[in-house]
Amino acid sequence: MQGLMMDMPLLISTILQQAARHFGDVEIVSRRVEGDIHRTDYRGLETRARRLADALSKAGVADGDRVATLAWNGYRHMELYYAAGGMGGVIHTINPRLHPDQIAWIVNHAEDKFLAFDITFLPIIEAIAARCPNVKGWIAMIDPDRQPSSDKIPGLINYEALLDGGSADYRWPTLDENSAVGLCYTSGTTGNPKGALYSHRSSVIHAYAAALPDAMGASSRDVILPVVPMFHVNAWGLPYVAPMVGAKLVFPGQHLDGQSIYELFEQEGVTYSAGVPTVWLGLLQYMRSKSLRFSTLKRTVIGGSACPPAMIRSFRDDYGVEVIHAWGMTELSPLGTLAKLQARHQGLPDEAQQKVLEKQGHVIFGIDMKIVDDQNQELPWDGSSFGNLLVRGPWVVREYFKSEGGNPLVDDEEGHGWFPTGDVATIDSDGYMQITDRSKDVIKSGGEWISSIDLENLALAHPAVANAAVIGIAHPKWDERPLLIVVKKPDAKVDRKDLIEFYDGKVAKWWIPDDVQFVDEIPLGATGKILKTRLRELFADYRLPDAA
Repeated sequence: MQGLMMDMPLLISTILQQAARHFGDVEIVSRRVEGDIHRTDYRGLETRARRLADALSKAGVADGDRVATLAWNGYRHMELYYAAGGMGGVIHTINPRLHPDQIAWIVNHAEDKFLAFDITFLPIIEAIAARCPNVKGWIAMIDPDRQPSSDKIPGLINYEALLDGGSADYRWPTLDENSAVGLCYTSGTTGNPKGALYSHRSSVIHAYAAALPDAMGASSRDVILPVVPMFHVNAWGLPYVAPMVGAKLVFPGQHLDGQSIYELFEQEGVTYSAGVPTVWLGLLQYMRSKSLRFSTLKRTVIGGSACPPAMIRSFRDDYGVEVIHAWGMTELSPLGTLAKLQARHQGLPDEAQQKVLEKQGHVIFGIDMKIVDDQNQELPWDGSSFGNLLVRGPWVVREYFKSEGGNPLVDDEEGHGWFPTGDVATIDSDGYMQITDRSKDVIKSGGEWISSIDLENLALAHPAVANAAVIGIAHPKWDERPLLIVVKKPDAKVDRKDLIEFYDGKVAKWWIPDDVQFVDEIPLGATGKILKTRLRELFADYRLPDAA
């Protein structure tokens, strides 16, 4: 016997329709590449998205065709999310921080039909256009009177002119909820990037779960500014979450420096934000230098890489802002876990609560996880056993686009497929997961594992350290030993001895780094993560003091 409920597919177009109908006058504010502040609302955005969908259809975009973007967070990018995806196409967000050769490879691999771009990325488009023959048109996301001209870009189209050719009478089609809606490629630190192809169903369920109180906890009372780019795994789902709950959206555009973000927070009354640790590092440094406070910001989600405990404490103690530590990845759409306290934690001392919040957190409904050893045997949830982290759920990829890399899933005894994340983690008895390293970054010393993330977080708690990274260096006796690489704060006075002694009593003695090297900067990848591969190349010839 089946239930007698209405059969309504889960489609991203229904999210925007709901917002336009029930939160129509809620604002969407964007700092544009043109330099001004643009204001619209959900009703206006849905109308323009319908016109754009009609225009794209007239231009030849059919079901399943990929429409790519190289763009900052803004209302036009949001329109493309819903226009391309809602009409049956696939919105393919590309990270402009990748090398042009990688971007060209991704465009060709995805077989993008159109590519829309902010004009700040015009040099990238000029560099790759001749190498991407399958792109039918390049769309400049700019006012018509500022449209660039370039003989290097065939079929250059103005976004607003294209949209003007679409009808506001366009109606969203009813699609199969399992049809593709979004395409994101991994950052490709090793080998070519791989594509994660999301469905309407997975994207809507992910947004539902993300909005739950013990996840992102977003509501219509919030003013949300996603600092995390819309090209970084769909801004962690916020372009779907915000209209779903009716929250005001504020888009920062290309200006992600501490001053610009702070000014927009205060100007628009932002209560909620999300971004990677490197962005917040710049914001906190700016605020400290100016003795500033937040007047409205209450919560921020920090993910992408492990958030230093010192940053969590600073947000809470110095500025009264709750940090929601999160973990996920492109292959998870991206959310997997978030760190919030449960009822059982309410009576704990502050320090014990802090330790819970420093972890990557508890799964949200839809995600299951486990840790296994190298023989795929499940390990206990005791908070100390390190294992390879596996996950499964309705918004986890089962394979990559075009079957790149074959079937990544690991089957258990019951035949269930689990996705191997490449992370090494512990899970405590309450089900809270903590990433100890990437499997390729964990330091194996004398047959035991050392967490580079734990050592980095401790270094970042030192008042003279601006940034830090830890890598394993070959050692003739111990296989590998940790090397601490540090960027000092301006005018700070600290030496090797100071930093080595800083670890005393905080970690096991055999975890303490064998040496410290000072650098002007630490290389970051396209999503703001430390490039350990690049650091290993830079220190390939380095020898530890006692390893001669």
